Amino acid sequence: MPSHRPDFFALHRHGFVRVGVATPAVAVADPERNAAAILQAMTRAAGDGVDLLIFPELALSSYAIDDLLLQDALLEGVERAIETLAAQTQALGVVALIGAPIRRNGRVYNCAVALARGKILGVVPKTFLPNYREYYEKRWFASGAGLAGLTVEVAGQTAPFGADLIFAAEDLADFTFHVEICEDYWAPTPPSTRGALAGALILCNLSASNIVIGKADDRSLLSAAQSMRCVAAYAYSAAGAGESTTDLAWDGQGSIHELGELLAQSERFAREPQLIVADVDVQRLRLERARFGTFNDAAAFAGHPETGFRTVRFRHQPSFADLGLKRPLRRFPYVPDTPARLDQDCYEAFNIQVHGLVRRFEATKGRTMVIGVSGGLDSTQALIVAAKACDLMGLPRTTILGFTMPGFATGEDTRANAWSLMRALGVVAEEIDIRPAAKQMLADMDHPFARGEPVYDIAFENVQAGLRTDYLFRLANQRNGFVVGTGDLSELALGWCTYGVGDHMSHYAINAGLPKTLIQHLIRWTVRAGEFRGATAEVLQAILGTEISPELVPADASGAIQSTQSKIGPYELHDFFLFHILRYGLPPSKVAFLAWRAWAEVEGGAWPAGFPEEERHAYDLPTIVRWLEAFITRFFATSQFKRSAIPNGPKISSGGALSPRGDWRAPSDGLPDAWLKELRDALPPR
Repeated sequence: MPSHRPDFFALHRHGFVRVGVATPAVAVADPERNAAAILQAMTRAAGDGVDLLIFPELALSSYAIDDLLLQDALLEGVERAIETLAAQTQALGVVALIGAPIRRNGRVYNCAVALARGKILGVVPKTFLPNYREYYEKRWFASGAGLAGLTVEVAGQTAPFGADLIFAAEDLADFTFHVEICEDYWAPTPPSTRGALAGALILCNLSASNIVIGKADDRSLLSAAQSMRCVAAYAYSAAGAGESTTDLAWDGQGSIHELGELLAQSERFAREPQLIVADVDVQRLRLERARFGTFNDAAAFAGHPETGFRTVRFRHQPSFADLGLKRPLRRFPYVPDTPARLDQDCYEAFNIQVHGLVRRFEATKGRTMVIGVSGGLDSTQALIVAAKACDLMGLPRTTILGFTMPGFATGEDTRANAWSLMRALGVVAEEIDIRPAAKQMLADMDHPFARGEPVYDIAFENVQAGLRTDYLFRLANQRNGFVVGTGDLSELALGWCTYGVGDHMSHYAINAGLPKTLIQHLIRWTVRAGEFRGATAEVLQAILGTEISPELVPADASGAIQSTQSKIGPYELHDFFLFHILRYGLPPSKVAFLAWRAWAEVEGGAWPAGFPEEERHAYDLPTIVRWLEAFITRFFATSQFKRSAIPNGPKISSGGALSPRGDWRAPSDGLPDAWLKELRDALPPR
């Protein structure tokens, strides 16, 4: 790392490595021309700030040249080309992986040659040589299987040689990669699996891979699966235009996957050279491996491959400059951008809730479900889940007892929406005015409000929240039922719930795994998917436009109602913070960096399907930091005691849940100082 503090806006400061996959134009059996095309791609990649650049298999010689691979004139030309390209990397600063046939000890190997800063870092031979159908590689090449601890003389340099190599930068944390070649990842036991278990975070495949109908999907499947299974990034190259078409054809498919997600993919069948670039989050990959115990178990069962690999260390000398960020980045980590994936996620989330509630209701042997209905998003979601649960069990919706309980600040719009929704769904609907009981309690407490003073403190708010919960539980006792909770994941993260009562407590917390930012999309989906029609659909649309408010404090002189987000911050930011801290354990400085990249401009990046134009916001870095500091304090210091005592509820998202019986365990008396310090130390000077 550099001695000075790296630029906050630099991707290298936050655990990213910029990876490129190149498909240059091929000249058949012409190393000099191929080297020129490769150098052109390297120069272009260096201009884009690429750290690691992967070329196709046998890129220097071309792949489909058959017995020409055993001609010394060709092989001499390959070595001269390697010498030329190695020298060029001194100024370019790109680590390049170039496919080439390499001679050693009376054999020829199909190899990947790693070049950086003027040096040949290492040479990795292909392990699995296809010799079936159109492939005859064993005719020309020897396998690298079992070769370890060796060196090779090539292009005037002595370099490590073997299938036992992992490459790691000394001056850029987590920049570690492994190399395999084409057929290697079609094998039942790809060499990259052992490379990942030995510590490599970026798995690279130099491939030629001719194209036949349907093969592109197979490649994508293998790349995605290997990146997911190995908790890694997988960068795949393939030969393209110019390769010999004597008996085969080529499409130049390149891709970069990370944890199963496609980050970049090249144009297929292009006539022009291709270069795709994506920033791989190697820090996230390392953190994911740390919390995925099965990864270490697999390494142990495999005899700890790290003991059998050599690590080739090199100085990469990253610039730590602001190079932007080249990767898909969702503003709403819990909400997919694409309509098809959003529909799928909503379908699954809704059914997780419905089936969870069905099982719990059947287990209680009760006769009713009791729900407090406020007319807001959370209680609406809980109510429609309960309605569908009744439908699934073949029970009348009158099994649900809905209660609206107006307090001192209940708005007429939300109250009307609550009544309209209960009537449209056909549940039992009742109203209990909690104000007389609240006044009595406040009077008994000698609270100033009972004497006519406009004091709206936390006691004033919680008297109302507590009474509502008390009524619901006693109603459940009276009517042989149980209370369906309405509180959501975002509120649990922030502690925005009254301990022991209110949204915190119920007999079953159906929304506890559901983030606030996903709820509105779930409700829209139930309408779009036809789960609810007619009057129900109309009132659901009306509820979607309601201001998020606890409605516990009367409106001010201007008529403005109590707003949750004006007090604790935007839920869209808090859900962003929650996902990256809970799911991956990212440091706050990186969360701030990602949030700024995602939210700096309204027009930057995609929005979820159907997201209202008027609700599309942007946030500058100071605003993001302000609310991130608030989140850190609430999440780590003041709210865990509430999460340690929450009722059962289904986990919904891979982003995590906050049940102490599930994803998150933490002390109730923790301190936020380490997280706040990490954030503040990393921020640019103000």
